[in-house]
Amino acid sequence: MKVKRIVADLQAGNPREVARFYEEVLGLRVLMDLGWIATVGSAESMPIQLSLASEGGSETAMPNLSVEVDDLDEALTRARSFGASIEYGPTTEPWGVRRFYVRDPAGSLINILQHT
Repeated sequence: MKVKRIVADLQAGNPREVARFYEEVLGLRVLMDLGWIATVGSAESMPIQLSLASEGGSETAMPNLSVEVDDLDEALTRARSFGASIEYGPTTEPWGVRRFYVRDPAGSLINILQHT
């Protein structure tokens, strides 16, 4: 058996509104919208990865999702323009990432990071 894909499923009372956050802040596009579920993503192939942790690092809360970007400053600007709540950072961590935490409209804690 070979794992082909792992999908993060986040609870959202209004999937379309939350999808708009991921479109505007991270530049993802809606791949599917059935009203009760909206899936966002990109055309890029991404590695399969699960992170198993007891905390979010630097004694922060455990995020629901981590998203690596190529331009953290742009992501931060987009998140602020969206009106999203920045919960932590931006900061450079000792393990070689610069990151911030943001809440999506459904309240999920998102770790947005860039390797330094």
